[in-house]
Amino acid sequence: MHGIWIALISGALMSIQGVFNTEVTKHTSIWVSAGWVQATALAVCAVMWMATGRQELSGLWQVRPWYMLTGGVIGALITYTVIRSVDSLGPARSAMLIVIAQILVAYGIEVLGLFGVEKAGLEWKKAAGAALAAAGIVIFYQS
Repeated sequence: MHGIWIALISGALMSIQGVFNTEVTKHTSIWVSAGWVQATALAVCAVMWMATGRQELSGLWQVRPWYMLTGGVIGALITYTVIRSVDSLGPARSAMLIVIAQILVAYGIEVLGLFGVEKAGLEWKKAAGAALAAAGIVIFYQS
């Protein structure tokens, strides 16, 4: 149950952040806004690291494969694409498309066993659920 609440909070925060970042972009630029997001995230992470135990930073150099360290680059691209989508589609439509993309990509990662994730077989019920979610977006778009 704890994981469900955390996921719901995450989704809510992502939607709020997308709106905030889009507004900041209107007064600055997309890269200033995205940079501000990353800089403030770094500051919060540094404070939390200092407050919660200070694990060794050298562990980063032991991460294999090395591309697993590109999360920050992906985070910057996420910030950019969310700002652009909220600006052009509005918060609700962009959030729905973002979520369906997350579902499809995450399921593809599981089915194919990509990036070190344990491979799971294709289940038609899950595939049908993803298709139903996509159909929901089409219905929402038409209203």
